[in-house]
Amino acid sequence: MNTNYMSSLLAVLALAFGAFFLSKIPGLDWFFGVIVPYAALVIFVIGFVTKIAGWAKSAVPFPIATTCGQQKTLPWIEPNRIDNPSNGFMVFIRMLLEVLLFRSLFRNTTNNFDDDNKLIFKWEIWLWLFALIFHYSFLATLVRHLRFFIEPVPFAIRLLEQVDGFFQIGVPGIFLSGIALLGAVIFLLSRRMLNPQVRYISLIQDYFPLFLIIGIAGTGILMRYFAKVDITAIKALAMGLVTFRFSVEPGIDGLFFAHLFLVCVLLAYFPFSKLMHMAGIFLSPTRNMAANTREKRYVNPWNYPVKVHTYDEYEEEFREKMIEAGLPVEKE
Repeated sequence: MNTNYMSSLLAVLALAFGAFFLSKIPGLDWFFGVIVPYAALVIFVIGFVTKIAGWAKSAVPFPIATTCGQQKTLPWIEPNRIDNPSNGFMVFIRMLLEVLLFRSLFRNTTNNFDDDNKLIFKWEIWLWLFALIFHYSFLATLVRHLRFFIEPVPFAIRLLEQVDGFFQIGVPGIFLSGIALLGAVIFLLSRRMLNPQVRYISLIQDYFPLFLIIGIAGTGILMRYFAKVDITAIKALAMGLVTFRFSVEPGIDGLFFAHLFLVCVLLAYFPFSKLMHMAGIFLSPTRNMAANTREKRYVNPWNYPVKVHTYDEYEEEFREKMIEAGLPVEKE
C-alpha cells in the first residue's frame, strides 16, 4: 500500500471529521466560522505575496525560453511564431494559449513498450481534457460562491448560475460545474495512483491537495443535494466575514463547517504547494521570454562591474621586459 496517498487521505479525513464534530461544541462554531477563515486568508495573502516577490527578484542568467519550432532567422525561412516567439506580442499570444487552453499539455505524450518490445508514444488527450475540465469547473464553482459574499448578487454571477444549472433535474437544480469538478479531480487522482510511472514520482504533497479538493467538492455536493443546511444562516455568516459584522447562528450544520474548514486549509496551503503554478506560469522564463537571441544580445542581470587589465595596459607595464625577452610588442 502506498503510504503517500494513504497519509494524505487520512489527513483530509481527520481534518473534515475533526471540524464536523468540534464545531458542535459551544463556542467552537465561532472559531471555525470566523477565526479560521481570517487566519487562512492572512496566511494565503502573505505566502502568495512572499512567493511572488521571491520569484520576481530572481535573476535569469541565461535566455531559456522553451521552443518547439523554427526560430526567426533568415527572411526566406518561415519561423514558428507561436512556439518560437521573437517579440513580446507573440510571447503574449503563446502565454494566452497556455493559460486558457493548456497548449503545452495538449501536446503531451507518454511512452511505453508494445508487444514487440518497441518504444511507442501515445498522445495523452484525456489528461489534457480532464485538466481543462478541472480548472474551468473549479473557476466556475469559485465564482458562483461569490453570491454568498455579495448583496445584491451581480447579474454576471446570476447568469453564470443559470448557465451552470441549465440541466434541470429535480429540486434543487444540478450545477454541472460541481459534478464536473468532482469527476475531473477523481480522474486526476486515479491517474496518479494507477499509472506506475506517475505513482513512482508522486509525493504526499501531490496527493494532499487532490484529496482536499475531493473533500471540498464532496461535502459541497452533500450539502446541496442530500443534507439540509440553513442557507440563510450561511449567507449571514459569509456576509458577516465581509462586513466585519460577525453572525454565527447556532443552526448551522457541522457539515458546513467541515466544508469551510477544508476550504480554509486549501487556501492556507496554496502558497506553499505546487498549486502556485497558477501564478508561477506568468513568471516562468521558459514561457515569458522571447526567443530572439540571434538578433538581440542577452545580458546576464547578475553581471557586475569587473576590473579588467587590457592588453594595452599590460604592454605599457611590461614593454621593456618584453623587448628584452625578444617578445613582439605593438608599440616600440
